[in-house]
Amino acid sequence: MAAGDTTTQSLADSLPTVIAAARQVREQEGVVPNLVDKVTLGEGTGVSWNEVSMAQLTAQTITETTRLDNPQQMSDTLLTITPTVVGIHTLITDRVAARISKNAYAKVGGLAQNAIQRKKDEDGLTAIDGASLTIGSSGSALTTGIIAAAVSRISSDADEPGNPPYRAVLHGFQIKDLYDAVASISSGNPPTETGYTDGLSARVFQEGFRGRIHNCEIFEDGNITISSNACKGGIFAQEALILVQGRSPRTETRREPHIGGGSTSVFLYDEYAYGERSAGNWLFEVETDATLPTT
Repeated sequence: MAAGDTTTQSLADSLPTVIAAARQVREQEGVVPNLVDKVTLGEGTGVSWNEVSMAQLTAQTITETTRLDNPQQMSDTLLTITPTVVGIHTLITDRVAARISKNAYAKVGGLAQNAIQRKKDEDGLTAIDGASLTIGSSGSALTTGIIAAAVSRISSDADEPGNPPYRAVLHGFQIKDLYDAVASISSGNPPTETGYTDGLSARVFQEGFRGRIHNCEIFEDGNITISSNACKGGIFAQEALILVQGRSPRTETRREPHIGGGSTSVFLYDEYAYGERSAGNWLFEVETDATLPTT
């Protein structure tokens, strides 16, 4: 990320009037904020979201001679999530505003909004990366069995089963391994025009991998980073993660007459935080191989 003011030098390529179009550098569209539970802090409710979970009670068999004189103690756990503010600041001099291509100038707001959304998704991936439960191995490809195992452990958790929907957020290279596993492409079983005529393998070969495995919806997130040919995605119940929204995203502007012969600062803010429910029983970090696909 480059820091500094936007001047005619930093946007020199956009200044000539012969430029008829401008294109934003394409970004990965994050998915995490749309796959988790969301709440919004109301006016006058304080700076934090507080949610109480009550522990289970246990019933017992009684007979006509049983005396129920051993009351069970109720207990609770408090989850507190405090949204924090993120923001971005751009400054455009009046000289740039007067000379820059209108098409390029119109992209400024979109670039700033994209940066906020990317940050929101990356923070969600950080929450997934902090999961206490892990599955998979950095040296092994992702398989359908790994997804089925994680979902089974979430839905059948002895302390508190997690409810559907179940989601998997994965890098595209991990999804490619699922494609290979489901399509079963090998030198001894190549797909042909007459092979894979129906069923899941046929659909995967024709359309690419999409949909569900073991009742788990699969989503690709290119903001997941790769390190040493491995990456970390996540498998979770929607209710495992909660996104608490503070104040709504907002934009503010400020004139800067003392900078560059006159400028305008634009500030874009958002306020949010992620939290995890159920003591980590509904969220798995999935670390598997992410070698660059070649075949």
